[in-house]
Amino acid sequence: MNLQILLFVILSLIAAVSSVMMITRRNAVISALFLILNFFALAGLYLLLNAQFIAVVQIIVYAGAIMVLFLFVIMLLRTDNEPSILNNNKSLKYFAIALGIFVFIQVAYLISYGRPSRKLTPNEELSVNIGTIQNIGKELYTNYFIPFEVAGFLLLAATIGAIILAKKKFE
Repeated sequence: MNLQILLFVILSLIAAVSSVMMITRRNAVISALFLILNFFALAGLYLLLNAQFIAVVQIIVYAGAIMVLFLFVIMLLRTDNEPSILNNNKSLKYFAIALGIFVFIQVAYLISYGRPSRKLTPNEELSVNIGTIQNIGKELYTNYFIPFEVAGFLLLAATIGAIILAKKKFE
């Protein structure tokens, strides 16, 4: 067994276990922490697929910014006092369990009996390099330089506008 297959098995197990732990925890903050662990495992899987840029964006955007927002909303709403929807509706609980088992059986069947349809063509093998940070940076700063700069100026204008509007509210 080579290292790539071993890393795939480990990262996929971490992703699967952390996703199950995320949806089975009663405390919303603990669930959010398991979601962060899932994001890191998915970033590792992206690295195995030679998609370095997507892996870095996964960490920065999802595990960083989005999870801070999730935790802020969770703390703001104080969900500890809320009654669970599954406690009041037992049929919904059984339906969710049956649906989860059905999806698990489908995924297990695909993993066990699924086969790749064909070998990669030379063009598809070359497409593996497209996800690298070097190629994305080269494209952004050569072919898409003007749209990249226009997007930067639009974001700057939106930020300045938000600051001005917020300042008027406080005065």
